[in-house]
Amino acid sequence: MDQVATLQLESVDLQISRNNREHHTQEMGVKRLTVRRGQLFYLRLSFSRPFQSQSDHITFVAETGPKPSELLGTRATFFLTRVRPGNVWSASDFTIDSNSLHVSLFTPANAVIGHYILKIEISQGQGHSVTYPLGTFILLFNPWSPEDDVYLPSEILLQEYVMQDYGFVYKGHERFITSWPWNYGQFEEDIIDICFEILNKSLHYLKNPAKDCSQRNDVVYVCRVVSAMINSNDDNGVLQGNWSEDYSEGVSPLEWNGSVAILRQWSARGGQPVKYGQCWVFASVMCTVMRCLGVPTRVVSNFRSAHNVDRNLTIDTYYDRNAEMLSTQKRDKIWNFHVWNECWMIRKDLPPGYNGWQVLDPTPQQTSSGLFCCGPASVKAIREGDVHLAYDTPFVYAEVNADEVIWLLRDGQAQEILAHNTSSIGKEISTKMVGSDQHQSITSSYKYPEGSPEERAVFMKASRKMLGPQRASSPFLDLLESGGLRDEPAQLQLHLARIPEWGQDLQLLLRIRRVPDSTHPQGPIGLVVRFCAQALLHGGGTRKPLWRHTVRVNLDFGKETQWPLLLPHSNYRSKLTDEKLIRVSGIAEVEETGRSMLVLKDISLEPPHLSIEVSERAEVGKALRVHVTLTNTLMVALSSCTMVLEGSGLVNGQITKDLGTLVAGHTLQIQLDLYPTKAGPRQLQVLISSNEVKEIKGYKDIFVTAAGAP
Repeated sequence: MDQVATLQLESVDLQISRNNREHHTQEMGVKRLTVRRGQLFYLRLSFSRPFQSQSDHITFVAETGPKPSELLGTRATFFLTRVRPGNVWSASDFTIDSNSLHVSLFTPANAVIGHYILKIEISQGQGHSVTYPLGTFILLFNPWSPEDDVYLPSEILLQEYVMQDYGFVYKGHERFITSWPWNYGQFEEDIIDICFEILNKSLHYLKNPAKDCSQRNDVVYVCRVVSAMINSNDDNGVLQGNWSEDYSEGVSPLEWNGSVAILRQWSARGGQPVKYGQCWVFASVMCTVMRCLGVPTRVVSNFRSAHNVDRNLTIDTYYDRNAEMLSTQKRDKIWNFHVWNECWMIRKDLPPGYNGWQVLDPTPQQTSSGLFCCGPASVKAIREGDVHLAYDTPFVYAEVNADEVIWLLRDGQAQEILAHNTSSIGKEISTKMVGSDQHQSITSSYKYPEGSPEERAVFMKASRKMLGPQRASSPFLDLLESGGLRDEPAQLQLHLARIPEWGQDLQLLLRIRRVPDSTHPQGPIGLVVRFCAQALLHGGGTRKPLWRHTVRVNLDFGKETQWPLLLPHSNYRSKLTDEKLIRVSGIAEVEETGRSMLVLKDISLEPPHLSIEVSERAEVGKALRVHVTLTNTLMVALSSCTMVLEGSGLVNGQITKDLGTLVAGHTLQIQLDLYPTKAGPRQLQVLISSNEVKEIKGYKDIFVTAAGAP
C-alpha cells in the first residue's frame, strides 16, 4: 500500500464576517473573530491534500490565560466528531470539499470568557503529531443562549440592554428628573481589549492570574471584579472619585459625554485612574464594560438615596431654629440621587427565585469582602427584605428603604423630632424605557407600595435581620414603626409661583392652614416662620445659607393664608454648586407652646437649552451637516464656552471647539460636518460648558443608512 502524503495545513479561513454577524458582534468590526459562548462558529481549513477521516487525526486545542490548564478550564482539547456531543468543547458537523475541511466549533455555555489561541495537532496513525496555529478569537458571554447564565429571552430587551450603544442617565430630583445623554460606545474597536485589560489589572489577577482567569466563566465573579475596578480606591481602577467641587487637576464629572474617552485615557496612560468620576460616571462606564462583555446591563437612578453606614435603617438630619440644615460628622447621608447598575443573570449561588436583575454599584461607598465594590444584590431579595442573601443586600436595601428622622438642634443637642419620613427615601427609582428616550419608573421592582401592609411587614423583617432581635424591638423603632409621631396645629406648604430658571429671581408661595390638634383644638395661634435657603450638594449636604427671611403670622381656626416669598438671583448667583439645586427650609415656631414645625422645598434650576438639527439624510461616509444653536437666556454672559461632540458611529472619538463668550440674550449658531462610519440608529451628544454653567447638554437621534443604500 502506498504511503499517504503527510497532511499539512496550508491556510485557514476563520469566516469572521459570517461568525461575527451570527454572534451579534459585527458592530465590533470584522478584523477579529469575536464569538459568544454556547453557540456554533465555523472554520474552513485548507490542506495539502484531501482530508481522510479514517487515517488523519486532528485534535483541536483552545487556550486562554497565562497558564492554560484543563483542570482550571482555561485549556480545552477536543477531536473531530460527526455529531456534537452536548455542552462541551467540540468540533463537529464537518464536510470535506476537495482539499478543504469545513467544520463547526462549539464552545460550552459555561466556558471562560477571554482571548483564546486556537491550534490543531495533526497526526497519522501512530506517527508523531505536528501543531499548527489557526488564529485567535475572543469569547464573550452569550445572552442569546438558553444555556448561558446571562440568557435574556427577549430580542427587544437584548437590543436595548446589550446592543444599544447610547442611552440616558437620570439625575436631579425626584420632582424634576433631568435626562443626560450618554455615549456607552461598547462596540468601538478597542473597547473590548480595554475591558479585558481592566480584568487583568484587578487585584485578583495580580495575586493569582491563572486562578482569576479560571473564574471568568462565572458572571457573578466577573461583575464583582468589574465593580471594584471601575473605581480606584483599592487598585489602579478606571476612575478616581471626587465630590469636593475642585476639579482643577482633571475633568469635572459633569463634563463627560460618554465612556469611550474615559476608557481610552485610562488604557493609554498605563492604567492610571482618570480624574474625575461621580456615581453616574462610574455606573455608565460599568454599563459599557458589561454590555461589551455580553451581560445585559442598564443604568438605574435612585432619587433620595440613603447611605446608611451603621445599618440601623434610619438617617438623621439636623436643623437649627433658624431653619439652617446643619452639617454632621456622621457618615450617614441622603444623596439627592444615586446611580448604579443592574445586570441580568441567573443566581446559582442563591436559593431559587432570585434570578433576573441584580444591583451592582461601582461607586466607592463601602467595602465588600475587603474591596470597594457592591453586588450583585438580587432586586427580588431587596423587595422581599431577604437581606441575608449575597452580596451587599443590606446596604442596597437601606439605600431604597431607610427612614429619615429630622431633628431640631438646640445648644448642640437634638431636642425635638421635626419629622419622621418613612417614604422619603427611595422616592423614585428610574431607568431608560425600552425603545424610548423617556424614563420609566421601576420603584415597584424594589419595594411594595409605601405604607402598604406588605411594605411595613418587609421593613420589620429586614429590621430584625439587620438590627438583631433586641435593637429591632427598641421603643424608638416602635415609635418609628407607628408612623405618626404627633399632630400639628397647622399645615405648611411651599410652592413655586413660576418655573424656576437659572439667572432669574425665584418666586415662592407659603400656604398655611390652621387645623385642629390635641394641644390647640380651637382658637387662633401665632407662628414665627424662619426661612433659610442653601445650595444643595449632590451628596446630600448643604453650603452656608444664601438667603434668610422671617414671617410672622396669626392664624384663626379653620383659616388659610398665603404669603409670597422672593429669593433674588443676586443672592444665589455665585453660591450654587454645579448641580444648581437649592433647598428652602422653613421652621415655624408656635408662640403659644414653643413647639416647631418644618416645611421644605427643593428647587432645581433649569439651564439654557440647546437645539441640534441635521439638514439631510445621514449615510455612511457622506458629509452630514449639523446645526447647533444655543441662546443665552440668563442675565449674565457665559464665559470660556467650549463644545464637545461625541457619538459612536458618528464621531471618531470627540470633536472639541472653543466658542468664547456668549453675551446675555445672544444666540450662538455652529455648523459642522460629520462623516458617519456605521449604519443604523445613532445618537449625537453635545455638551457646552462655561465658567457659569458647567453642563448644557443636548442630543439628536440620527438614523444612518448604509453606503449606497436607496
